[in-house]
Parts: sequence; structure tokens; C-alpha cells
Amino acid sequence: MAEKESSELGITKASSVQERIKNNRKRKLETSENQQRRWGSLRSCELALGFDKDWCSYEEIKSTWQYDYEIALFARIGLHCHNFQKGTNYKFKRLEKCGTHSTRYEDYYITFEATDPTSSSVFSFQTMLGNDYKNLTWGIGLTLASLAARIKATHGTESVDEVWDMAAIDDSYKGPMPKWFSDEALVRDDKKFYVVQESELHENDWLQLLMEVAFYSKTESGVSACKPLEIKKVVVETLEEYTTEAREKLKADNAIFYISYKCIADPSTPWAGEHDAIIRKTMDGKPGHMSLEVAVTKEQIEDRET
Repeated sequence: MAEKESSELGITKASSVQERIKNNRKRKLETSENQQRRWGSLRSCELALGFDKDWCSYEEIKSTWQYDYEIALFARIGLHCHNFQKGTNYKFKRLEKCGTHSTRYEDYYITFEATDPTSSSVFSFQTMLGNDYKNLTWGIGLTLASLAARIKATHGTESVDEVWDMAAIDDSYKGPMPKWFSDEALVRDDKKFYVVQESELHENDWLQLLMEVAFYSKTESGVSACKPLEIKKVVVETLEEYTTEAREKLKADNAIFYISYKCIADPSTPWAGEHDAIIRKTMDGKPGHMSLEVAVTKEQIEDRET
């Protein structure tokens, strides 16, 4: 009788141990599933952070469909980056919403509508851009860096890669900004420089965008609308060689643009008249990454020192 009770007790203990193991496995599985759901939710939150949720309050950023020249200019830079990298010709239509976050830069998370002229389709586009006035000792008055430029996905988006790969950029495009080229250098280094033809000024409307960026820097963001600007001459300097035609230098990933332009505004305004601008464009090969640095002028340095 004792042996039977002992045997039954052993079976009961074994069953109890197996049940505990089974329950532990079930709890671990449930915990793992909960963690995955929780991490998935966090990832979704992070992906929307900046574009859809405010950095401080985590509250949803509502669509406003307003127009702001500065934000629209930043949006067009991101769109140009996408067009350049993807070979598209999308056009900016209107702003939807914008979130901001202060880091080393003043970061702008911009959602807007863009159009595809080939199909007349309208779609939502996102770009993240950093705005930084910096380093007068290097002759840089403004840096606008696009770190994301993408069509907004229907179900979530890829995370923003904010890490810039400086090692991928030639040292010739780093450090102090160059001075204005000389006529001798233009003749001597005809493979290094390319004078953009007048017809190409109209064919490549993004050159107008670079001119606007230069003017925006010169006014120190003091304009609320684009002034009437006219490109007079553009010279491109790049170490990247062309394969068939010199005009291919316009498509260089890394290049310096020397732009002469005119502000056709009321002569009484401080910015009316002729201007020269030096813009350095660099790309590290990552999707959505493009940096535009504008050289500061002697006048700007003198104004800031007084």
C-alpha cells in the first residue's frame, strides 16, 4: 500500500514539474510576443517621430496645408536630392506639415505633396533637413543638409539615417570654402571647370534652386517670399570626370558651383542688384543625403563684426 502511494506521489510530482515547465514556456512565449509587439510599437513611434509626432510632447503633428517660403525651400532641396539620386523629375506642390527638433542643426521634418509630371499623379513626400549657420573661419555662411528624401510609405517608413559618411567624400570638398576662380584657372584647368551654357540654365531648373539657396543665405533667412532672381552665369568645378560630354559635370555628386545672378527687385531694397555666390555640394552615397554649403561674403563677415 505504501509502495502504491509512493508511486502515485512520484507520478504527481513529475506531472507537476512538467506542468510548471509547460507554464514557464507559455509565459516566456507570451512575454516574447508582448515584447515584440511593444518594440514594434516603439519602432513605429520612432519612425513617425519628427514627421508625425512632436519630439517633446509626442503629440500628433496635424496637417495645416500652410505655405511658408523657408520650409518650402527646404522641402524642394530634399525633393531635388531624390530627383538627382533616382533620376525622377518630381515637382513640389504644397506643404502639409512640419515638425522641428534642435540638435547640432535645427532639424526640419517636412511632409508635403509632390507631383509627377509624366503621370500627373500627386503623392505625399517626406524630407528631413538640417539648417545650420556655422564656421565663419572656414568661410561657410550656411549649411543645409538633407538627410532623408523619400516618398511616404503607406504602412510605416524606413528610419532616418542621420550619420554622415565623411570618409566617402574627397578631402578637396572639405574644410575652408574656395575663393572665386580666376580667368587663368578657368583656361588652364578646362577639364576641372565647366561653363554652363545658356540653354542649360533653363533645362536644369535645379540651378534656380541653388541660386535661391545662395540668396537665402545672403539675406540670412530674412526673406518671406522669393524675390525675382535671374541667373547670369554658372561655372561648375569638380574632380569627377565626364565620359562623353563636359556638360556631364552638372551631374557630379560632389561639385562647387560659382553662380552670378541678379536680384531684380526695387532698387531701394538692400538686396537689389548683382550678386556672386559659391555653393559646395557634397554627397556621401547614402539615400537622401545631400549637403549644400554656401560661402559667406566679405560683406556678411563685416556686418557680423560690427
